[in-house]
Amino acid sequence: MNRLVAEIKACNWDEHCADLTNIRRKVFVEEQKVDERDEWDSSDPDHYHFLALVGSDAVGCGRLVRDGQIGRMAVLAKYRNRGIGGQLLRFMIGFAKDKEINQIFLHAQKHATTFYSRFGFKIEGEIFYEAGIPHQFMKLTC
Repeated sequence: MNRLVAEIKACNWDEHCADLTNIRRKVFVEEQKVDERDEWDSSDPDHYHFLALVGSDAVGCGRLVRDGQIGRMAVLAKYRNRGIGGQLLRFMIGFAKDKEINQIFLHAQKHATTFYSRFGFKIEGEIFYEAGIPHQFMKLTC
């Protein structure tokens, strides 16, 4: 499959809620069957958010909590395996470093640990479950 170059941008929740919500709903709620109550939290407006755009289409997203946790990373199905997730993650790591967040961590879905490992994240601890999906804690020291 051809690689795509996406425009990655930091954005705020209030202005880009519709795009962020659409991507997360399609990937987590519809595809992965995550309960709506597990996907949405009232703290979304307090975090950094990121969008991956191909042309004018919002195709991926991610969230960075101010304590260094990356989460809610998602790429729409028809855009997966084309390099967009990597572009998004690199941008988020760079953003965190610019904000002097020196310890970045995430709860990787078990199937995605190889992806995150390519960016220097290391697995710590045992498998645990969030929203019924196996995860691993992973950390990157900047």
